Amino acid sequence: MTEEPILGLEAVFNAIRVAYPPSLTIGLLALLLAILLDLLYPRHRGLMLRLHPVHTCFLMAKRLVRPYAGRAYGVILALACILAHLTPPMALLAAIHLAGSWTAPILWLAAAACILKLSLSIRLLAEVGLRVAESARAGDWEDARLWAQQLVRRDVYSLDEEHVLSAAVESLAESLVDGIVSPLLYYPLLGVVGPYLQRIVNTLDGAVGFRSRELEGVGWFSAKLDTIMNYLPARLSALYIILSSLLLGRDWRGAWRIWLRDHARTESLNAGHPMAAMAGALGVRLEKPGNYSLGDPVNGLDWRRVYDAVRIVLCSAILHLISATALLVMIYGIVLRLPLI
Repeated sequence: MTEEPILGLEAVFNAIRVAYPPSLTIGLLALLLAILLDLLYPRHRGLMLRLHPVHTCFLMAKRLVRPYAGRAYGVILALACILAHLTPPMALLAAIHLAGSWTAPILWLAAAACILKLSLSIRLLAEVGLRVAESARAGDWEDARLWAQQLVRRDVYSLDEEHVLSAAVESLAESLVDGIVSPLLYYPLLGVVGPYLQRIVNTLDGAVGFRSRELEGVGWFSAKLDTIMNYLPARLSALYIILSSLLLGRDWRGAWRIWLRDHARTESLNAGHPMAAMAGALGVRLEKPGNYSLGDPVNGLDWRRVYDAVRIVLCSAILHLISATALLVMIYGIVLRLPLI
């Protein structure tokens, strides 16, 4: 009788095991290759865009959603989208593991690098932020709104110029969590499918996790999942922003003070942390009219502050990459005792 639970646990472990690299070196190389792929090919187009899991998950959620449906249907919707998108990469990794040939580590490396690349967004985030700043600097506000709209949910065409820049800076801070810190954190913790799962959950929240009458019930579960998965990364991101402010000569004391004072002013449990820290670092007020106001207007919010926000995001990304690599070595090398090569 006692053997059955043990065999069941072993089966679960073996199923999860395929998400972890065959060796520490392979795990590190997969991360490095994914970063290089993100830098070389930041924007997906054509067929690659149509097959991108963020795109397909968003479309699937939008097609399955039923306005005014209850929480139970929302749970079914979220789990259906998650399973539909996790099954293919897990099946691929399992097939590589079961093949057992000498090429298995190389195939795992290639597959893992692609999966990780789909979960990250470093260069694209920085490029869009810079485009907003450059357009605002040139006085081309139509172009600035065009680029800012790629970062934010709200309709930037109905906002004045300062609130367009505020929306862009807020989204740069939030996207540091969603597209960089959170995925890189879950790679050491949950293997290569961890970042992938986080991006799917984050996409579900963006598709149905609105607090409107139509979606309040059906989007509740997706929103809660996103809150849980980004709870720690959001707070880590605030600390990275503060440390980056120190390294870049910005107001790190202001970032710390405003973070502690204003992080709870947003409706979201997580969003206020990176945004408040960023507002303090830049010495600006970030505001979503009718919802929240973060920071003090020590400096004017202009294109220079958007440039500074991009620099802080990139510095934070480097700091987190160092931390995530150290965590990866500790978990993969010491806890899981994976072979070095």
